[in-house]
Amino acid sequence: MELITIKQTKEELGKWCKVQRDRFELSQQQLAEQLGISRYTIQKFESGKNSTIDTVLKIAHHFDDLEKFYNGVKAYNDQNTNHSLY
Repeated sequence: MELITIKQTKEELGKWCKVQRDRFELSQQQLAEQLGISRYTIQKFESGKNSTIDTVLKIAHHFDDLEKFYNGVKAYNDQNTNHSLY
């Protein structure tokens, strides 16, 4: 099994955000305004350089993906109650 890095995860989150933003035909500025954050934050997020949990959750909630994220984490926790995420 290949080790997945934090950098790779941030890059995938950035790609996910851009796909969702394009799907809804939003500019980075429009999404930023709707979330109450800066366009620079969206730009950095999409480039894989700024993936704070708050930003991830705001974007997931905005695109109605929060339940999917939650269910993924919950399923992992339910299956691995004795294992650390680190």
